[in-house]
Amino acid sequence: MPDQSLNPYTCYFLGMNKNEQHLLISHDLGLSRPFDIAKYAASWDEIKGPQSSPAIRVTETSFEGVQAQVFESTAADQEPHLKRGVVYFHGGGWTLGSGKMQTYYLRCWSMAEELNAVVISIEYRLAPEARFPDQYNEAVQASKHILTAEVLSRYSIDPKRVAVSGDSAGANLAAAVAQQMALDNSAPIKFKVQALLYPALQALDFNTPSYQQNGHIPILHRPLMARFWLEYLNGDPRLVTSLLANNHSTPTPSQEIAAAKAKTDWTKLLPVAFQKSYKPVFPLHGDPKLLEKLPGLLDVRAAPLLAETKVLKAVPPAYIMTCEHDVLRDDGLMYATRLEEAGVDVTVDHFEDGFHGCLSFAFGPFRFSVGFRSFRSYTRWLKENL
Repeated sequence: MPDQSLNPYTCYFLGMNKNEQHLLISHDLGLSRPFDIAKYAASWDEIKGPQSSPAIRVTETSFEGVQAQVFESTAADQEPHLKRGVVYFHGGGWTLGSGKMQTYYLRCWSMAEELNAVVISIEYRLAPEARFPDQYNEAVQASKHILTAEVLSRYSIDPKRVAVSGDSAGANLAAAVAQQMALDNSAPIKFKVQALLYPALQALDFNTPSYQQNGHIPILHRPLMARFWLEYLNGDPRLVTSLLANNHSTPTPSQEIAAAKAKTDWTKLLPVAFQKSYKPVFPLHGDPKLLEKLPGLLDVRAAPLLAETKVLKAVPPAYIMTCEHDVLRDDGLMYATRLEEAGVDVTVDHFEDGFHGCLSFAFGPFRFSVGFRSFRSYTRWLKENL
């Protein structure tokens, strides 16, 4: 297994949050693009070239032009049965990260070993070089190619045992891909399950109880999540304040906006225990032109929580990990409610001591108990359901 001397989540996420104002100021002064410093720091901790072992074979390839790393368990090479398959999308706000970073490399390596599986880590392009819907299109493109008899046979993957998974922004892509592939009649092979780790699923309400409760909690601050959405949707970074104030809502919303807001109504979708004493935030006036500037806010490909019920009925059973100390907690919980209401089998795995990105702390010298426990719980569910 590759060296675990550094944890890249600590390297770029904690460093980015600590220096967030400096990073943004440097951008305003023209010294760099936003997140360039964080990307540079993250690159220090990437695995240089595939590193295999007798137990895990690692190769680099592409699927329909989308780069990927493939982690293959060799335990069953001499046995007749086929392996599980997992298509994985890394997190990083559609802007940072790579499957080559140690935290993801070790995660996929360990998943392949634990599950006796083939784990395919997708290297979708990042903002600002790629903007929505580029990341989504590449995720669908690669997944559709992987879910072909030719590719699955090449890697000895059982076509009836393939999962799609991801964390944070990667879980956003995984959820969107699960919806699209479930509806794609031209793809006879479907994902058996989806596993979403602290997913980002909507950008219509930055004042859910979890956003209000955890707005200043590392690793993912509330303003930073809004900034990630703007990077993804190619919005002006000066719109952060408007998003945080829910200014994209108006006292008299259009029918389209009202329908979308109903799908993010946490007063109805969240269990009462998570609502606590928080109140919904409504702007006094709002900015109706904000949605014209950011049409992606209402696009289900960017915000899977906004999918119609008839679409949700078609998606595979879901595992959704949520963390108490995470601004995105309620995105996952609301999606779980909507899936359950659509008749989909859902497992919600909530960690009271969890925080955003905690699963990445299952490895390396910065290992936390919740990191190890969350990784074990995640792989256990996949082992039992895939």
